Amino acid sequence: MDSRSLLRNAVAALIAATVTGGGSGVAWAGEWTALDQTGETAQTGETAQTGETGQTGEAERTAESVRPVTHLGVWTTRAAAQPPRFRRAPAKIRSKAYAFRLVTRRTWSGQQFQCLDSLWTRESNWDHRAYNQGSGAYGIPQALPGHKMGYAGNDWRFNPQTQIRWGLRYIKGRYGSPCGAWGHFRSHNWY
Repeated sequence: MDSRSLLRNAVAALIAATVTGGGSGVAWAGEWTALDQTGETAQTGETAQTGETGQTGEAERTAESVRPVTHLGVWTTRAAAQPPRFRRAPAKIRSKAYAFRLVTRRTWSGQQFQCLDSLWTRESNWDHRAYNQGSGAYGIPQALPGHKMGYAGNDWRFNPQTQIRWGLRYIKGRYGSPCGAWGHFRSHNWY
């Protein structure tokens, strides 16, 4: 059977059910069962061979020969679709990303950032509120005393970007590069 015959039979069954009020008028293919003239059931779209015509015609189907599918229930919910929530990256990750941008702007290599990451991970673990009670060092670069970072910005106590800018200036002026500072730290345990 070709696709046109299947479509015609499905539409005919749908129209017959709708006109007679036998259901909602909506069904999926294969859900309607029809009786052909010989009394045997056939799925919509299947061909039932009869006498001379060779196919059951659309006019031969009657409202009694179509049995609609009964829907048992409809699921509903009050929940509304929520847009996806994007969590803000932790402060440590944001600080590292900012430092990486500044390191690459200075045309230092990726190796220099790795040295800087090792250095500041050992010093403060990239915590902009890190405070060393023994020495009084403060922030990501562990500036001693902490108020030295004030010339990079008045918000040095709570802004990691200000601390990073100050720390990179300090490293460049004193050691030339982050790897120079990291080398000094490994040999003296301070920078």
